[in-house]
Amino acid sequence: MKVVALAGGVGGAKLADGLAQVLPAEDLTIIVNTGDDFEHLNLHISPDLDTVCYTLAGIANPITGWGRASETWSMLETLSELGGPSWFRLGDRDLGVHLERTRRLRLGDPLSQITRDFCRAWGIEATILPMSDDFIPTWVDTNEGELPFQEYFVHRRCTPLVKGFRFQGIEKACAAPGVLEAIRDAGLVIVCPSNPWVSIDPILAVPGVRDAIENSQAPVLAVSPIIAGQTIKGPAAKMYAELGIKPSAIAVARHYGTLLSGFILDVLDRDLLASLQIDRHQVLVTETVMKTREDRCRLAQEVLSFGIGIMV
Repeated sequence: MKVVALAGGVGGAKLADGLAQVLPAEDLTIIVNTGDDFEHLNLHISPDLDTVCYTLAGIANPITGWGRASETWSMLETLSELGGPSWFRLGDRDLGVHLERTRRLRLGDPLSQITRDFCRAWGIEATILPMSDDFIPTWVDTNEGELPFQEYFVHRRCTPLVKGFRFQGIEKACAAPGVLEAIRDAGLVIVCPSNPWVSIDPILAVPGVRDAIENSQAPVLAVSPIIAGQTIKGPAAKMYAELGIKPSAIAVARHYGTLLSGFILDVLDRDLLASLQIDRHQVLVTETVMKTREDRCRLAQEVLSFGIGIMV
């Protein structure tokens, strides 16, 4: 069975890693958000793409979930000493990735091809695709005006109040090569526990992606990134609240609406099961927190079994 996972951020990367451990590499395609891509120090940086790749390669920082393991910070220390913009923490190993990606982009190579080559170098066998080769930066509408996503997320630490989101250039963008084909061939589509607003919505907004999912015969499952009204990492719950929506797993399920065939709920939210069933969602209740690689495998296997059950 061919499986497509939509992912971004640390939670999405963890489940993607679990899927990569339990599925044959040729059966898994991971489509990654690039709405958080931006230019910093004249370098093209792809935070979600790198987090997913580092995680599947086994070289992600095990404490933060982002960045590289065994990182050093000489460049950042020098930059800070000289008064340069050091708010976005680029480690020395990480810097090499951004330098090579930027060099190749300026030569005209598409992001999808560069990602394939990086995955090959890191020994990643599953297919990882950026959602698009086009630059589609996310902008956050806040009480302080519109801010580039990384300015809001990292520099301002999500302090401004959120009013909405915009994906610049999305109308003219195209899905990266292989994205629509993978969805059409999929027997199951999994929305990882990523931020619905800024990790999954940009993927679904790429022209053709939502239509391909809706027209597919494959069940679509989503794992809630919100547990007991909170997120383990990231500002998703804060965003829901500031947009006037009570943050909960129910809010996530309703966010995706009729796109979903099934929903995965954490055991701490089992009291929401009846409400989700009223909304006609098939629901799996399980432990969704992934503290270890074994947790990732277990959850991946449970999600796959749940999806197969829906097919029958």
